[in-house]
Amino acid sequence: MQENKQDLMKLIQLKFPRLSKGQKLIAEYILKHYDKAAFMTAAKLGTTVGVSESTVVRFANELGYSGYPKLQKALQELIKNKLTSVQRIEISNDYFIEENPLKSVLKADMENLRATLEKINTDTFDAAVNEILNAKRIYIVGFRSSQALVEFLGFYLNLILDNVRIVSTGISDVFEKLLRVGKDDLVIGIGFPRYSARTIEAMKFSKSRGAKVITITDSLLSPLATYSDYTLIAQSNMVSFVDSLVAPLSLINALVVAVGLKEKDKTQETFKTLEEIWEEHNVYNYKNKFNNE
Repeated sequence: MQENKQDLMKLIQLKFPRLSKGQKLIAEYILKHYDKAAFMTAAKLGTTVGVSESTVVRFANELGYSGYPKLQKALQELIKNKLTSVQRIEISNDYFIEENPLKSVLKADMENLRATLEKINTDTFDAAVNEILNAKRIYIVGFRSSQALVEFLGFYLNLILDNVRIVSTGISDVFEKLLRVGKDDLVIGIGFPRYSARTIEAMKFSKSRGAKVITITDSLLSPLATYSDYTLIAQSNMVSFVDSLVAPLSLINALVVAVGLKEKDKTQETFKTLEEIWEEHNVYNYKNKFNNE
């Protein structure tokens, strides 16, 4: 089965002379508009180029794929780190013409969660939890849209542990923040397409200093995974200029819960103290607004 996405365009060109008339129409469209084709169903692609859905399926088979979904996945892998925001907007505009945005986005997020559950390696997850618990210092690194995930993970780990440092703002001084990272430390890098170059450099730097590295990313082919000791996979596909962070956030929730369960007594004591502080300083609205007393 053809799986090397880097050779996909060359493969189509190589196969082109032997394709049927209808298959050539598909090939020509993909070569010119692979960014749009990657998010079309077989039926939609067939309608767009004027052939049947079965012709599209046979085209995928002719390229060596077991079915159209495999070809579509290869196309998506090819483009996901190359599309600009403008190109993403153009694709989502075409896609949502026939789709209800609310339903299609929710369905896409549910599919991301399902795929993440299938792909996640539980042994790697458990090992990552142990590294978090055993690290001298923990640095959580991520920029752009991943910054929200970094802040979320950092916020909750800080409630359980006292050695967590967030590196998500001030891109110019990332190396200053990682200056003292060493072999007893852990660096958690978070990044999804389009991958932040600064996050990748931070992973490379941390690895060179002997630190353990955990990455939360979308694929073992992610550039972050190159410098990782433990790679946790969360799918983030979305036909939009907006990044889908639902599955990555769910994975992070699982990490926090797992760490909390390992430190059960400490976590309970911490939250008992916090509840007293929150109530004393009116951090939350503890009074029932319907209570007239």
